[in-house]
Amino acid sequence: MAITQAVCTSFKQEILVEGHDFTASTGDTFKIALYDSSATLSAATATYSSDDEVSDSGTYSAGGGSLTSVTPTTSGTTAICDFANISFTSATITARGALIYNSSASNKAVVVLDFGGDKTSTSGTFTIAFPAADSSNAILRLA
Repeated sequence: MAITQAVCTSFKQEILVEGHDFTASTGDTFKIALYDSSATLSAATATYSSDDEVSDSGTYSAGGGSLTSVTPTTSGTTAICDFANISFTSATITARGALIYNSSASNKAVVVLDFGGDKTSTSGTFTIAFPAADSSNAILRLA
């Protein structure tokens, strides 16, 4: 199996016809689900699935956690979206990647994240730290 980091193709089309509202505090609810190394996730992923999702542990449960969105902005000619870091506490988790999806819009996929290898917490805190919100690093960039 493989996890390939990508902006999901279906999301690219949906933002042109349906919309996803990333506006902080008033927009849609975006979640992040964690997956083990057996998962197959890529640009072709269209919706959240529990297949090969990591097991419930500590504060992590099926479907993942709700993300706190930062209202989209621009950096040069690139539109960017960022999220606040998220942590799952008292958790024993081994994750190879993640899926950010819009739970307000039928669990439609947005971005697949490849951690580049298994990341583990053992009865501790599993944190996803998002990169700087700029045109070169933001987790979601449309140039």
